[in-house]
Amino acid sequence: MANAGNTVLVLGATGGIGGEVARQLRDRGWQVRALHRGVAQAGEQRDGMAWIRGDAMRREDVVAAAAGCDVIVHAVNPPGYRRWSELVLPMIDNTIAAATAVGATVVLPGTIYNYGPDAFPVLREYSPQRPHTRKGTVRVELERRLQQATQPHPLSAGTCRVLIVRAGDYFGPQVGNSWFSQGLVKPGQPVKAVNLPGAPGVGHQWSYLPDVARTMVQLLERRATLPAFARFHMAGHWDADGTQMAAAIGRTVVAHGGAAPHVRAFPWWLVTLASPFVATLRELREMRYLWRQPVRMANDPLRAVLGEEPHTPLDAAVQATLLGLGCLPGAKAPLTAPGNPQSPARLPA
Repeated sequence: MANAGNTVLVLGATGGIGGEVARQLRDRGWQVRALHRGVAQAGEQRDGMAWIRGDAMRREDVVAAAAGCDVIVHAVNPPGYRRWSELVLPMIDNTIAAATAVGATVVLPGTIYNYGPDAFPVLREYSPQRPHTRKGTVRVELERRLQQATQPHPLSAGTCRVLIVRAGDYFGPQVGNSWFSQGLVKPGQPVKAVNLPGAPGVGHQWSYLPDVARTMVQLLERRATLPAFARFHMAGHWDADGTQMAAAIGRTVVAHGGAAPHVRAFPWWLVTLASPFVATLRELREMRYLWRQPVRMANDPLRAVLGEEPHTPLDAAVQATLLGLGCLPGAKAPLTAPGNPQSPARLPA
């Protein structure tokens, strides 16, 4: 259990991973603050959290909100892949400024954009980071700045600690925009078909969002024993041939009285056709390489610290996800929560 008085600021608390981490920390006894531009009044108490009006792009807002915090969860990202070069680095600089001012630990949901094909097929924390995309280059610089912030410097007012957790493509009942919810199935509709983005026979790694958040929380509770700049990879759910996630969706649909959905190839041709006219699809197409070759992460350092990785069985995780998306009989309307650094904003039907 977290020590009494532990206080955390979450940037991106209305998003998938940010919201899940915030709720789990709250349930573990943390005092949670959430920075959000849409808060009606400063300090609004809702869902057991203090919501603070502010913008992650305004340094003064982040610094003020972080006063007295032990941890800052940096789970905010530009939506739909857009404006990365304009927004990603200024936002992390603001978080670093706030964290160094109070000596806090920064928690970052990492991506695999940092890595190029020379590091595939198995990624480890120390694998070389030589990305071939613009977004990957930005993420490498982001992490460089975080690492630099953990090291004393004569011109710096202080240092912070950093915890980075990388995982596969997110899925879960409140994940928001993701490959699962916008590519494989259609939220709010019965599952009649499942689209497969990957090349035939190519494996893919998935991560159940509550498991990712649980991993971050458990690592945070051990943060005093971790290096100042700590990085961990999760193994998640490995789909060895790219069809096992679709099979789990099919089993879940049938178990809830539906007909087995058709499995078909994702319409990459449509993405290619529309990408010159739609910025989001153009950025999405740049990341197709992650579906053309197997990429997975080894979790040995994580298991060494935690003993085992939090892991929900695949069928249970898929059922919770489809219920949350409103895709099963009797399910509620889908929950929307944009915010997965590895997910598209909207995919073609």
